[in-house]
Amino acid sequence: MRNGDFSDIAAFIAVAEEGSFTRAAAKLGLSQSALSYAVRMLEQRLETRLISRTTRSLSLTDAGERFFQTLKPALESINNQIDTLKTLHNRPAGNLRITTFKHAAQTVLFPALSAFMAEYPDITVEIDVNEGLADIVAERFDAGIRFGEQVEKDMVAVRVGPDIRMAVVATPDYFARYAPPQTPRELGEHRCIRYRQKTAGGLFAWEFRKGESALDVKVDGALIVNDSNMLEDAALKGLGLVYIYESQIVEHVAEGRLVRVLEDWCEPLPGYHLYYPSRKQHTPAFSLLLDKLRYRPHG
Repeated sequence: MRNGDFSDIAAFIAVAEEGSFTRAAAKLGLSQSALSYAVRMLEQRLETRLISRTTRSLSLTDAGERFFQTLKPALESINNQIDTLKTLHNRPAGNLRITTFKHAAQTVLFPALSAFMAEYPDITVEIDVNEGLADIVAERFDAGIRFGEQVEKDMVAVRVGPDIRMAVVATPDYFARYAPPQTPRELGEHRCIRYRQKTAGGLFAWEFRKGESALDVKVDGALIVNDSNMLEDAALKGLGLVYIYESQIVEHVAEGRLVRVLEDWCEPLPGYHLYYPSRKQHTPAFSLLLDKLRYRPHG
């Protein structure tokens, strides 16, 4: 194989990973025309069409997908070896892709990354905020962070945060007009601010647990939002009841801006876990981040 063949294969892999000639060209530092030429040369040598192109879309052909899936493990192994060699020079390096919830990014990832990225400046971390349960293998993520109960059984899960509680809150003025609910079933008598999940598109049910009792309540209300910070703002403006992470409103409750109800129905939930395939071969960068994120209750 000639040296040029390797660059053509690298061009194809970049296009397959990015799903775009524009993004792949930017990633490789090439012009789009040079990148397109490299892919065409590879297709001519293989006498097989690898990529289907239109003016608006790009997709791998069946042959292209098989070729890419064959190359991917070898490419990952090469990248891992490169990262390992860099680590031998006391310069841990590499790229890490993590998919997670917005709340987990804010409460688990960002606090840990502050020190981590200062200590390891050659490690690049990409965070994908996504409410859906992404297929981390198919979408080429190194790991994901979700609630412990959401992690698939075939994944390795490492706890990275404490238990989490939800809260139902509204302003004192709101409760001056409406009697506070004593049970989740009474939420039907209230103006509730509903949350639409960005990825799944459905309206989030309010989940309550009290001992052996469990209720998932589909509340009603005239206001629907799709961002947790908007829930907080709407509650503070007296627009109704919200179901929200306890950590977001603890200061508002302590300072009297919001009043909490149904607290005995909001039992702790399993905290966030970082998960990854059991067959994953750890890079030094991944191992370092995993150790930084690992939850240590007394440490």
